[in-house]
Amino acid sequence: MVHIVGAGPGDPELITVKGQRYLREADVVIYAGSLVNPALLELCKPGAEIHNSASMTLDEVVAVIENAEQKGQVTVRLHTGDPSVYGAIQEQMDAFSKKGIAYDIVPGVSSCFATAAALKQEYTLPGISQTVIITRNEGRTPVPEAEKLRSLAKHQSTMCIYLSIAMLDKVVEELIAGGYAPDTPIAIVQRASWPEEKIVRGTLATIVKDIEGKNIDRTAMIVVSRCLGASYDLSRLYAPEFSHMFREASK
Repeated sequence: MVHIVGAGPGDPELITVKGQRYLREADVVIYAGSLVNPALLELCKPGAEIHNSASMTLDEVVAVIENAEQKGQVTVRLHTGDPSVYGAIQEQMDAFSKKGIAYDIVPGVSSCFATAAALKQEYTLPGISQTVIITRNEGRTPVPEAEKLRSLAKHQSTMCIYLSIAMLDKVVEELIAGGYAPDTPIAIVQRASWPEEKIVRGTLATIVKDIEGKNIDRTAMIVVSRCLGASYDLSRLYAPEFSHMFREASK
């Protein structure tokens, strides 16, 4: 069996209990390079075979797993965050299926949610935004025309933008062109949940200047939303005049 495990955003305590258990049991571990906190590898049992996939091709990853399967060994493919988001796992799963290799998936905490925790921010505030868009700017990986930032910006919802910090000036340009006002709040969070976590806040008009000299690199998440520091309507869930199946409204 191959276990595809989400390692979480960085803090080794944010891996799931199941993911931690599989990591302790694994005979072979293939982890996603510097994006995985090396402290997690300390959970591996003595003698476990450990591979850094940063220098491996898809065929090489599959070959290691196929070899482990032939030996009856347990393999963990350790991805960052939640593997379903920009994890490139579909091509691996398809390769496993073609070779008759059984696998399962253990979800993890995505960096966009670790970012919300770092910002101490709810993304879905009443009267402000009830939608969260997870996306990226177009780079070497193309983006469908309808999903480009300029198109998505018309929704004015909370947007979590992955893999785009190196193109921040272009990101800002596209968001403003799509409809966000220049004074829309934006936050950049680098390595959310890691000890070296770094937060920079600003607006679309200021953020490119705000991060100068801050050594913000490719591991940063971009969050754009009026939720950031906004006044908002209180949730009806806890309002005294609101009835639901567990509580009668008070007068």
